Amino acid sequence: MSKFITACINQPNNSDTQSGNLGGETTELMDFKPLRFIFLTQYYPPEPGAASLRLEAMAQELTRRGHSVSVVTALPHHLGTGAKRQPWMVREKIRGIEVVRMWIWRISPERRFWWRLLNYFSFVVTSFWGLRQFSPPDYLLVESPPLFLGITGRLYSKLYHVPYILSISDLWPESAVALGLVKNPWLIRLTKGLELSLYRHAHYVSTVTEGIRRAVMDTHTIEPSRVLFFPNGVNLDQFPALPAKASLRHKFGGAQAKIFLYPGTLGYAQGLDVIIDAAIRLRKEPDIVFVLVGEGPVKQHLLQRVQTEGLTNVFFEELQPVEKMPEYFAISRAVVVPLRKHPLFHGARPSKVFPAWSAKVPIIYVGEGEMAELVRKSEGGMVVPPEDGETLAQAVMHLAHMEEGLWKQMGQRGWQFVHDHYTWQHIADEWLKGIQPRPGL
Repeated sequence: MSKFITACINQPNNSDTQSGNLGGETTELMDFKPLRFIFLTQYYPPEPGAASLRLEAMAQELTRRGHSVSVVTALPHHLGTGAKRQPWMVREKIRGIEVVRMWIWRISPERRFWWRLLNYFSFVVTSFWGLRQFSPPDYLLVESPPLFLGITGRLYSKLYHVPYILSISDLWPESAVALGLVKNPWLIRLTKGLELSLYRHAHYVSTVTEGIRRAVMDTHTIEPSRVLFFPNGVNLDQFPALPAKASLRHKFGGAQAKIFLYPGTLGYAQGLDVIIDAAIRLRKEPDIVFVLVGEGPVKQHLLQRVQTEGLTNVFFEELQPVEKMPEYFAISRAVVVPLRKHPLFHGARPSKVFPAWSAKVPIIYVGEGEMAELVRKSEGGMVVPPEDGETLAQAVMHLAHMEEGLWKQMGQRGWQFVHDHYTWQHIADEWLKGIQPRPGL
């Protein structure tokens, strides 16, 4: 056990982080006229998820600097079909941003991939009508995935002579192939061709991780100077450290329980079986429980495993609004963030890490690559190998019984790291430095 602790507890890292620093306050104003943007995305608040939060933060930061942002998105659909009939179009304002929501074919999260294609392509069609509700902007920003939305963006760009920025939060079809969701060789070739074509015709490509950035540049379809970086970050005011609610703790074992939280999509990429594997090994530890908050295609599988094993130390909670998540962080000993073992995920940066650190909660990152290095650099958590339930169980035991002062220091270091490097304000500043004014502006 001592060797494990020595290997996993992050040692101080004094390497210089000033180059590419993403922290601090806004230090300079735009030196050209304000720009007009339209964001085209299938997901925007109140939809949950990393892309939704990041795009809202980007819109708010651009607006705060005097630019104009409008959004074309889908009607809320994350949790499936619902009971009410959908309207064709809804127009609203969210925190000062004008948003047009268009009809989409809603499906439940458990539906097979081919049903999800219907979901994607329905919005590919209706979103074009949404774009026509606004006068042509200086830039159209298109969020992928779904990659197919790039078809709408490319068509609009060509017809209205508007340059588009392709914002990539996940490599597609590479990730779908890696997860075994897409196996048809014809579909793989078709989507790969679409991907490269969208890169080639984009005015800029914006990426959320360095790994995705390198992968885009390796295609040699776009100049490196036109590949931008807008990583996941956090609004520290949105995820404060709160006192724990006794009523919420009571749902998951009471005041003595050490709660290890997973918040977010219960999906294929996360490899959430590792949490069940750890829970099996810790079933005789009465004070340790796991709480999974969210929905997704593997939820039924996980529930079945818990039932089959007769586990009483794993709880499932339905998806919660973003504003409720600080209450769940407040009762947590750590947030567990797993990803499956695959080279594709070496460049991943799961967004749930940053809100947890904002709330001063340590991380157990079950994975490799870019995010593992950030956790080590921050000293705000522990890193264990992917898909390794035994090592995760050891990490959970270590954090559960860590001396209280040391545990608080770990959470404080995570908070300091995002404060210094990953606030939305400075991320937006760095991103805007790469956007050049169009002729005449």
